[in-house]
Amino acid sequence: MPRYLTYFGLVMALLTLMYCNKSQKTENHESPLTERIEKLKEIRLSPKNKDSLLNAWRSLDHNKEIQQDTLLATRVNYNLARLQAMVGKDSAEYYIEKALTLIESTKDNLPDKALVYNGMGNILMAKGKEHQAAFYYNKAAAVIRSDAGLKLSAEAKTSILLSAAQSNRYLYDYGLAKEMNLAALKLVDSLPEVHINRQRALVQIIHILALQKMPGDSIKVYLKKLETLHKKHPDDYDKKYYYNSKNNFFEKSGENDSLLHYQKLMKIEEEKAYEREKSPAIINNLFIAHANIGAIFIEMKKGDSAGIALAEAKKMLSAHKDQIDTSNIILYKTDLAKLYELKGDYKKAVKELYGVKSLQQEYFQNKNTRAIAEMNALYQLQAKDKSIRMLNEDIQINQLELEQNRLWLIVVVLILVLLLGLICFLYYYYQQRRKSQERDRLLLQQQLLRTQMEPHFIFNTLAAVQSFVRLDQKDAAIQYLNRFSRLLRSSLELSRQQYVPLDEEIETLDNYLRLQQMRYDQGFSYELQYPEEQDLGAIMVPPMLVQPYVENAIVHGINIDSDKALISVVFQLQKDILTIRIADTGKLEKMTRTSHRSLSGAISNERILLLGKKASVETSLSESGGRCVTLHIPVVFG
Repeated sequence: MPRYLTYFGLVMALLTLMYCNKSQKTENHESPLTERIEKLKEIRLSPKNKDSLLNAWRSLDHNKEIQQDTLLATRVNYNLARLQAMVGKDSAEYYIEKALTLIESTKDNLPDKALVYNGMGNILMAKGKEHQAAFYYNKAAAVIRSDAGLKLSAEAKTSILLSAAQSNRYLYDYGLAKEMNLAALKLVDSLPEVHINRQRALVQIIHILALQKMPGDSIKVYLKKLETLHKKHPDDYDKKYYYNSKNNFFEKSGENDSLLHYQKLMKIEEEKAYEREKSPAIINNLFIAHANIGAIFIEMKKGDSAGIALAEAKKMLSAHKDQIDTSNIILYKTDLAKLYELKGDYKKAVKELYGVKSLQQEYFQNKNTRAIAEMNALYQLQAKDKSIRMLNEDIQINQLELEQNRLWLIVVVLILVLLLGLICFLYYYYQQRRKSQERDRLLLQQQLLRTQMEPHFIFNTLAAVQSFVRLDQKDAAIQYLNRFSRLLRSSLELSRQQYVPLDEEIETLDNYLRLQQMRYDQGFSYELQYPEEQDLGAIMVPPMLVQPYVENAIVHGINIDSDKALISVVFQLQKDILTIRIADTGKLEKMTRTSHRSLSGAISNERILLLGKKASVETSLSESGGRCVTLHIPVVFG
């Protein structure tokens, strides 16, 4: 029974594990490849390690194990795109699109999705695709805002939110830009000291509030925080962003002197940058700085100073006409028209305004054309995104159906296992009951056989007493009856038990042999050999099983008149089998075949056969020429 219950419990446990460990793939990327990717991410790009770093990432991209792991392949392609963008290669878009395709096909993995969306936004923004960039920036920001416990660093989270805010500001969605920026401001305190995003978050929110034409007091709160930041770390942040924020504030408050002061400081910083590098962004910043100073002087009615500033802007335009944005040229020409108006030269003012109008038409036409193209592309992206979302929903539905089917399968299997367990239990119970009934039947048979044997022994004993009385041997008869009464008492006590200690059985057998010696007037001798080192009291055997074979040896196996007549009984224990050898010296005359059959021997043989498969009786010749009966009896240790 315990064995069946153990098997049943084991099967139930396995089925439970099958259900708990669903076929859904679990993310476990604690591997040497993961460690290698993380170590490569920590290496900063420099002119010296540029080629070796790119080659290291490319080798990972070609690794078959990584190619078979969607998440690891996404991370490799994302980092390849990041590095390619940093060195200014067009292949960055290829790798980020590959990463996007990989990660979109997975469920969850939100941290990696946010990074890939933001990376796609960066690449599209660099290509001037502002609407498409905003789409991905906002997707990345939505992931960040949907889960406060998302496993991304504060640096990554603030960068994503600030990029989304800046993108929405470019598209004039100031409300959403402000919302994203405020979300980033909640995270900047957890950034390391002098991190660029601490400054960027404050600069951007000030700019957004200024574009929303919010009152100066709402800007002043963040401006004070920015001032504190720059006073604490004067050499760690770019001053021109601080000056620009000051300009936004003073422009709202109408303090032109302060506005002019910080605008000039900002121009100085832009000139320093221009001397180091003449990139399109720096050229445009310096150009618009000159134009802004001119606009401030115009507002202050200082035409000569305004003319000088705008003349500097004109030099920049002549030197870098193809690199300055049309929108900045429009601002410059508008300021120039205002200057002519201030000086009273209305013809030139009107001429400049016509030029501004023409530029604006061209600019907005190009911008609208580009916006329409981007909107079409964006529509396709949204359609693709919707298709992917619907596909993921279908996959989830299929997974739910699969889980339900699996659950039903497990329920059916459990029912079958329960039925099988019940059948095994019933079969085991039936087998045990049948064995118990068989054991009871055998015990009854043994008891019946013993009751058949004991009258036979008593009959022989009474015949011996009768012989003593007939021969007028009263003392021998009395001694014989005394010893017989003791033997009979022990026999009666033993006959009530299924098993008796071996030492008691040997003692009873010794009494019996002494009694038989008296009966035959010491006509034979006997010896009992048993393992004295064994605890005979702990070895349990069926009672009175040896005595009938000893009786047969006395009656049929020895010559009573010979002084060499000997009965030998040897007990040997091997594991749970007791071997008993009953040997006699044999008769001198040849035995004639008779019809006599030993009833006690037949009864004992039947008793032994009832003890099981290990029990047996063997008959052979002894070394003295007599007969040797060997009994193999299973014992019980009490």
